[in-house]
Amino acid sequence: MIPFWYRIAALVFLILTPLTVWSGTLATVKERGFLRCGVHPGLPGFASQDDQGQWQGFDVDFCRAVAAAALRDADAVRFIPLDAQERFTALQSGAIDLLSRNTTWTLSRDTALGLDFAGISYHDGQGFLVWKKQRIRRATELDDASICVIAGTTTELNLADWFQQQGQTYRPVVMKNYDAVASAFRDGRCDVVTSDQSQLYALRLRLKKPTEAVVLPDMISKEPLGPVVRQGDAQWFNIVRWTLAALINGEELGLAKKTIAQRPRGPAVERFLEMSIPADSMGLPKDWTGQVIGQVGNYGEIFERNLGILSPLLMDRSLNALWRDGGILYAPPFR
Repeated sequence: MIPFWYRIAALVFLILTPLTVWSGTLATVKERGFLRCGVHPGLPGFASQDDQGQWQGFDVDFCRAVAAAALRDADAVRFIPLDAQERFTALQSGAIDLLSRNTTWTLSRDTALGLDFAGISYHDGQGFLVWKKQRIRRATELDDASICVIAGTTTELNLADWFQQQGQTYRPVVMKNYDAVASAFRDGRCDVVTSDQSQLYALRLRLKKPTEAVVLPDMISKEPLGPVVRQGDAQWFNIVRWTLAALINGEELGLAKKTIAQRPRGPAVERFLEMSIPADSMGLPKDWTGQVIGQVGNYGEIFERNLGILSPLLMDRSLNALWRDGGILYAPPFR
């Protein structure tokens, strides 16, 4: 069932905002001189601020990639921190141009809110974080546990469905954001935290001793995360969708941030870097793919520095490895 607040947001949007209003997002962004991108207010690895107040993370870098494509400047982004309950209304109202905030692509979100998902940037799944001292090894051992969950997310519904299927009970402890969840877990107000596994690894870093907690191996849902735009602007939708495809294809072609100037020769690479007709139809410069890779890097570079071996999270790429490397990461070709 679609949550009540979804229905209200969708109704207000459809009544007050004709879809034609949102055509010309690219022109608006160019006139303004920067992209307004909605991100998580503080999720290590995906979107957070460093000691100097600079935004960093996997979702943050995707915003920068879109800015590199649209404005030839990856730094021309203003990041708007949004909690789970305000992220969609911010996009609907025009307060942001793009939502890049670990958001699951679902039927209701894609059809009832006047929004479009531009693709899957991260293949995730819902899991559980527990203390090692509890000696819990599998999710089936969580009967009657108190479980912290964030309000306004698909996580709540998945949790209820899974426990019903197992014939078990649980005690939900509903929180507004990850700061509240981390505090409740540290203080013992809940036994377990449930969220997308990627977010659990990030949340574990907030603990005083991260090694004392463990993410269980079980995943109880599929969570395709991706960037979101408003419906009604095909040009902007294509820019965001194909920027994501450029990051993935760039890695597949062996193009990287530091070496793109010495790129390997070949027809596939040349098509990727110099497809002028599609660039014209999207309102982008001919070298937009080179700007994306040269300024931000390819998908693998973004993953490793924010989530993988070059980050504190040390996450394996798993499903998010390229299709040819055993994962399911795949993007349409540039031809």
